[in-house]
Parts: sequence; structure tokens; C-alpha cells
Amino acid sequence: MAREADLGGGNLSRRGAARPVDEVAARRSNFIQESWAELKKVEWPGQNQVIQGTVVVLVACAIVGVYLWLNDQVWKEFVQKVLLR
Repeated sequence: MAREADLGGGNLSRRGAARPVDEVAARRSNFIQESWAELKKVEWPGQNQVIQGTVVVLVACAIVGVYLWLNDQVWKEFVQKVLLR
């Protein structure tokens, strides 16, 4: 038999108490202001950095794709000729 504490029971008045609407709105407003302040501190990349990063990702994807394709071709031949005689 499960205990009341294991089921999350207990003092419901403390857990279920609703916050005043003003407090929730104030916290939300404070969160937005702090988030906006943090976004102003970010050093955003320039256009050249974005282009270079994109090229690096595309080249890496092409290299990995070719490697996986070649590996697949080798293993396909091995499976067909050796394992499935």
C-alpha cells in the first residue's frame, strides 16, 4: 500500500494556492526585461561569419555523406558475395 507522501499527497492548501495575477504579470514582465537585456549583450555574427559557418557545415555534410555512401557500397558487396553466397 502506497503512502500518502509517495503519492504526492500532503498539504494541498500550500501547493494549490493560486498566486495573485499582479505577481504573475510582474514576474513575466521582469523575465522579458531581463531576457531583452541579455540579448543586447550578445555579439551577433556578421554576414561573413554566417556564410563561412554555413559553408563549413555543408562541406562537412558532403564529406560525411560520401564516406557513408562508399562504406555502404563496400559492405553491400561484402554481404552479397561473402555472407549470402
